[in-house]
Amino acid sequence: MDQTLPPRLPANLESAVQRVRMAARSAAEHTVDSLGLAALASNSVLQRDALLGAQYELNRKLAIFALSFNEALDTDVARQAGTLVPTAGPTVTPDSLVANWESLTLVDDHEVEIHISADRFALEISHACEWEIRELDAYMGTLLGMNAAEHDRNPLRAEVVGQAMIRAVESVSDRAEVRKVLCTEIGRSLANAMRQTYSDICTDLRHAGVRPMGMAVRGTGHRGASVHGALADTSHGALTQPASLAPPSVHDSGSHTLSASGRLSTRTGPTSARGGFAPSAPATLRPGLGRVDGEMMSLIRRLTQHGGSAGGAGQDFGSAHGGGGQPGWAQQGASGWSGWNNATADAGGYGETADGNRLAAPNLIVAYRDELRQHANGALDHMVIDVIASLFDQILSDAKVPPQMARQIARLQLPVLRAALGDTSFFSSRRHPVRRFVNRIASLGTAVDDFDGPEGRALLARVADLVQEVTDGDFEQIEVYEHKLRALEDFIAAQARAEVQARGGADQVLARKEEQLRVQQRYAQELEGALGGLPVPDYLRQFLATTWSRTIASAALSDGDDGALTQRLRQAGRELVMSVQPKGTPAHRQAFLRQLPQLMKDLNLGLDRINCPDEERRQFFAKLLPAHAESLKGQALSTLEHNLLARQVDGALATPVPRAIDLPPPASAAAQAALQALATPAAFTQAEAQAIGLVDDAAVDWNGAVDIDLGVEPDITAVDIDIAGLPAPEPVEPSHGKSLADHVQLGFAYRMQLQGEWQQVRLSHVSPGRSFFVFTHGAKQRGTVSMTHRMLVKLCDAGRLRAVENAYLLERATARARRQLAELAPRKR
Repeated sequence: MDQTLPPRLPANLESAVQRVRMAARSAAEHTVDSLGLAALASNSVLQRDALLGAQYELNRKLAIFALSFNEALDTDVARQAGTLVPTAGPTVTPDSLVANWESLTLVDDHEVEIHISADRFALEISHACEWEIRELDAYMGTLLGMNAAEHDRNPLRAEVVGQAMIRAVESVSDRAEVRKVLCTEIGRSLANAMRQTYSDICTDLRHAGVRPMGMAVRGTGHRGASVHGALADTSHGALTQPASLAPPSVHDSGSHTLSASGRLSTRTGPTSARGGFAPSAPATLRPGLGRVDGEMMSLIRRLTQHGGSAGGAGQDFGSAHGGGGQPGWAQQGASGWSGWNNATADAGGYGETADGNRLAAPNLIVAYRDELRQHANGALDHMVIDVIASLFDQILSDAKVPPQMARQIARLQLPVLRAALGDTSFFSSRRHPVRRFVNRIASLGTAVDDFDGPEGRALLARVADLVQEVTDGDFEQIEVYEHKLRALEDFIAAQARAEVQARGGADQVLARKEEQLRVQQRYAQELEGALGGLPVPDYLRQFLATTWSRTIASAALSDGDDGALTQRLRQAGRELVMSVQPKGTPAHRQAFLRQLPQLMKDLNLGLDRINCPDEERRQFFAKLLPAHAESLKGQALSTLEHNLLARQVDGALATPVPRAIDLPPPASAAAQAALQALATPAAFTQAEAQAIGLVDDAAVDWNGAVDIDLGVEPDITAVDIDIAGLPAPEPVEPSHGKSLADHVQLGFAYRMQLQGEWQQVRLSHVSPGRSFFVFTHGAKQRGTVSMTHRMLVKLCDAGRLRAVENAYLLERATARARRQLAELAPRKR
């Protein structure tokens, strides 16, 4: 017999196979340990014997198990990848069973049992790694040169791994009960390990430059007039573009059209390997943007690339800073852009909306409405196209959005349409990442006074880069928008931090102050627990835990936990507790009267240190003085009782003050509320308050009239117009009133009444515990105003702080579109 060389796999595939081998070996080693633990925990003698027997066999033949798994996996992968040529004849292999259940072949019952066990094993892996396997299918389609991401041709799919695992288990033992135990335990271990393994394989392929294949692309021999063919097929009403405008294909330079099979308007998950539809991934695993028909997706991608080249970041950026001539949108000539050439002929802009407002950029959805509707599936998709076109009419004509930002948002028209076609929650959820990304760009642009300044230029350049990354990337994935949104928020946070630091560093002062308050808050909780079991009056225990604890923590932060001032305040707390205890002898009364002046001096010193309000002092001393008088009449404690109580008080007050670095951030709403209650102007010295521009009650004329015209722009508080077929949206976020304090956003613009005048301010800093806020205002945001959360709530409640935007951009556009529909409805009747 001729001896042949082992099959040679591609380098990337060989590396992926090696990861699977390592995962199987690791799962087997983990199973050896888990079988021993399971045997110890078992109450059944038979079950314990089976577990111990399986552990013994697997541990003894671990090398044989790994070798058998590797051989079976290598053979199946080579056959799947096409590097192993099958021999002629009707030889029955496990792979043939996997490939086709329907074919009738005379096989041994044992082979059928192996097949059934492998299918169960593969099902367990598939349930644990559903999305990772789908992602790997796309990478394997590109790696092996397939025409589509077909799951049945993925050489590392769960079925292939299951077959190899069953063969490896067979090599360990001939006993059925041992095999059963091993299949169960190894299956559980490997299913958990394969999720990370599949993810690592996809990461390796991505780093190696392998791009995942699109879901519904099919290669054909047909070529149209375009060099790429997809838009040249006029038989489906597709848009024809000259070769000079046709962008390269997303995956290769060959001709691709889209399969018309399986065109459904359902919004489920990606297509399966055989042209049908696979079940959508559970929302708890990884939500997506739903599925869009292949031909429609191809048209959207090409229109997006054309729009991106026509209104690119560089051209928009240049026109935003005094660049001559029209922006790139109007420089494409007559070829391919006839849909809106007439609109751009007017030097004033890119056409008008139905109510006469000019557009800041062309509405591509309106321009290519006919082509988009021809590729849509049914009336619902037609309605979504019309609704999104109407929305962008309103978005691109919104007076509050600077034209520089409006042009960047215009480049997202087709990605937004794709999101709306595939995911109906786009219309109902205001937390949808696509909506948030568009709204955030518009709101940040509204807060910029001058795009010619360094901050405005930097923001515009960053937004242009992020938009370009969206249009050039895989905007079918919802994670793309989440990532870009985080990147934009990180940029705004860094820019705002630099701005506040350049204006005096109010953020650092507030950060230190919030750390002190967090330390005081935690120390108060610990001291309250230490004082819980002591025979101390309730009012005194509350004073020590809530008020006096702040004095000790304040001294410890400045003088050290063992400093002289800290020890003096601890001793004052001890003397305070002992001062209210009964004094039955004249000697005890005389000692108390001698110590009382120093005690009162120390108490006032500590209260002055934390700027304790006068009313709180009066209430405490109003209870303390009668207690002192009553203590002179009672029965004195014995010496033993007195000493025990003194030692207990010393132990409680000796509770160490925690360090700020050891405290977790206030994550819960209750912890934030408690921290915000401590954040008062009294926590600052006069010099600190003046340095950061802290606003207190005395700085605001609360009796003055709020003269802002609330009727200029109607509030969008509820949806009173319904569009049949689309879900009703959620209520909008507040733009004024007390609840606005919980919805202020970093980098957004607000109107604040300062010194009797209304000024536009920009939120530039929010402390981690949301207890302090910093606004910048004036020409190019030169002034700084700081306030506590309590003051922010009070200003919002009094109507002296409100958002510049009465709603986010998409909400405003939706409301105007709905009003137009309401006005047209009577005319139709």
